[in-house]
Amino acid sequence: MGQHADGPDEAHRRPAGVSDETVAALGKLSEALECVERVRGHLYSLHQLVGHADLMLDDAVRMFRSAGHPDIAERIATELLGRNVIAGRWTFQIVEDFDDGYYALFRDVDRQARDQLVGGRRHLYEAEMKERRRSRGRPGHEARPGSAG
Repeated sequence: MGQHADGPDEAHRRPAGVSDETVAALGKLSEALECVERVRGHLYSLHQLVGHADLMLDDAVRMFRSAGHPDIAERIATELLGRNVIAGRWTFQIVEDFDDGYYALFRDVDRQARDQLVGGRRHLYEAEMKERRRSRGRPGHEARPGSAG
């Protein structure tokens, strides 16, 4: 049992012959993908917030008309309500283009690099960092769920 009983599971153990440089490069690629995952979340926030704002304009148009400001209401209704956010696109189109293009390619490159170099294993850099930083045998420092030590 030895080291493997008190270390990462097989999915988080470096395959034989894989260099430190390769693990570090895969870790950097993974870190970059994590940033892009956050970007994707922000794009979905943009999509939902702009959509909500556009729906609120219905109330603004109604309220301006009711308050006796038909010119302002008409400008909002004809120029702003339902307008493209960027040329030719609503936010759902931006999200779809991002998902199907840049994001899909980024995920594919990451997956292919991991498959080719480490048999698809993920987060090897972090797993090895955890091993260096944890205090063996201390509560809260277990190598993996359900392991003692």
